[in-house]
Amino acid sequence: MNVIFIPKVLEYLEELVTTLYIEEYFSLLETSKKYVGELTDEILTTLPTRLHKPAPKYFDKYGKNTKYAAFKKNRRTTWYVFFKTYNKEGETILLVRYIANNHTVAQHI
Repeated sequence: MNVIFIPKVLEYLEELVTTLYIEEYFSLLETSKKYVGELTDEILTTLPTRLHKPAPKYFDKYGKNTKYAAFKKNRRTTWYVFFKTYNKEGETILLVRYIANNHTVAQHI
């Protein structure tokens, strides 16, 4: 299985590093980079085997029949990764179309 991020998600992750630092979630920019890097690595390595569920209708704007998986990073923050599954030439591809955390989308989950 192959995990691929759409360009908009990659852009979001890059901006997230700065946002976490500016909003003072992390006091050092390097710590913010490490956090986002670890989240990205965890998605890339564990999404294919992680428990996932069909996304609620609210998330159809990211594609019909989208699935999501949860990534708990600490006691206050869980990241939700929304993806579609495709088969191309016998290979399964998980296309990550959206990422958000419980602080922004919990009311829709």
